[in-house]
Amino acid sequence: MTITHKALVLPEKLGKFIVADFPREAPGHGEILIKVQSAALNPVDWKIQKWDVLIDGYPAVLGSDIAGDVEEVGEGVTEFKKGDRVFGQAEFKKSRGAFQQYVVSSASTTSKIPPKYTYDEASTLPMALTTAYSGLYSKTGNGFGIEAPLTDSAVGKYAGIPIVILGGSSSVGQFTIQLAKLSGFSPIITTASVKNSDSLKTFGATHVLDRNLSADALREEISKITSKPIQYVYDSISFGPTQQIAFDILSPGGRVVYVLQPTVTATEDKQINFAFAALSTPHNAEIMPLFYHDHVYRFLENGWITPNRVEALPNGLAGAIEGLQRLEADQVSRLKLVARPQETA
Repeated sequence: MTITHKALVLPEKLGKFIVADFPREAPGHGEILIKVQSAALNPVDWKIQKWDVLIDGYPAVLGSDIAGDVEEVGEGVTEFKKGDRVFGQAEFKKSRGAFQQYVVSSASTTSKIPPKYTYDEASTLPMALTTAYSGLYSKTGNGFGIEAPLTDSAVGKYAGIPIVILGGSSSVGQFTIQLAKLSGFSPIITTASVKNSDSLKTFGATHVLDRNLSADALREEISKITSKPIQYVYDSISFGPTQQIAFDILSPGGRVVYVLQPTVTATEDKQINFAFAALSTPHNAEIMPLFYHDHVYRFLENGWITPNRVEALPNGLAGAIEGLQRLEADQVSRLKLVARPQETA
């Protein structure tokens, strides 16, 4: 007998979302079944719907950010038990998106939620945090290839080295700022709407510059802040002109990270990297289980990273449809929209 639950389903290629019954999977070896309490929305969700990318077939359940309760553990899982509050990143598989009432996830890339955080808050973390962490610490080609701050000796290792983060108000940008601070980078220069200066400085940015500055103007402002070469630029937007600006402000010998497919061409003296959040990619498979399974709880508990601001959507999974339309229309700034699958009628 097939057990079903409610899910936000994309029934066909380039189709429209509907709330429908969907088969509930059982966890396999090394997996857990999560009762999803909160599922945050990401721009990639509407892009998959519009462009038919990243998904392995239809009907499909999208959504990347999961927070909820362990419902069942699979064979070999000893670190989790039924009722544990957990969060993690969903897989780009048609049956394993976050926008459903129950989802199977790998135990190795799941973390418990510290008591001080809600399900909604925890759901704002996974995909953006994975992207930020991967871009900073995965091997070159996908990230800067620097040492992650997982040991006492690695915390603060890059003290005195400047970093520029374009798009500091984005979810990825906020986590990149926080991780860069933990790694010791200074100054931490970011671009954003000036109205967000104070909040970004609480995350660790030392200087917030107007996001509308041209490459020449931005380079001039940076030169007033530091005389050191800019060897690290993280473009957390990577859309429109930002890729070229990021490349132009990079000093010879430097490294730039993009979160979308690069549209500029590397030169002999400037290295280009593409941070992709999928946990199944080889570069993320090397580093993300260790981070999520063994360290991210401590990062949260110590306040080294903090969740994004939240707007909870009404009407359970149905509310995610309008939320995705708002994301596509660029009507969401410095917060995460969160659907609550268990509130689905």
